[in-house]
Amino acid sequence: MDLVIGPLDLSAHVDEALAVQAVAFGLGSDEVAVRRQIVLRHMTYPGARALGATEGGRLVGFVYGMPNDRGHWWSTVVEPYLRAQDLDGWLDDSFVITELHVHPHHQNRGVGRALITRITDSATEPRSILSAIDIESPARGLYHSLGYQDLARRVLFPSAPRPYAVMGAPLPLRRR
Repeated sequence: MDLVIGPLDLSAHVDEALAVQAVAFGLGSDEVAVRRQIVLRHMTYPGARALGATEGGRLVGFVYGMPNDRGHWWSTVVEPYLRAQDLDGWLDDSFVITELHVHPHHQNRGVGRALITRITDSATEPRSILSAIDIESPARGLYHSLGYQDLARRVLFPSAPRPYAVMGAPLPLRRR
């Protein structure tokens, strides 16, 4: 079957997207319920947009993001870590990748790369930021290959069991 990447009405397909995230990220039903409310709220923010990857009409991956706002919860958590590195300017005029998830059966096929490059290609901001679990992983390898650099490491989010790395890249993203 052919993979199709295109705009995704994430509010209308939130449960389908979170099912992908739950499998990819190992989330339980309680965490999915919390994230559902977060996603729906995020999609009301100015400039928020999403892309989906479908195969045979079934969602197998998605990405969403928005122009960063220092008043958003994520920014308030990461700002002290970035300021400690004198890098808090990255929070201004940046497009934040809020979530990027690909079903495990479709990973390592270029789906994540296609999703993140397509969504950032349409950004008007000169750079992109994101956070990822602070371990060497295929996701962080993908981000590094696209030009993302570590801006802060060992970032602790309330209720997250593991530390995160905040990463940033100039736009457009580097291509292979």
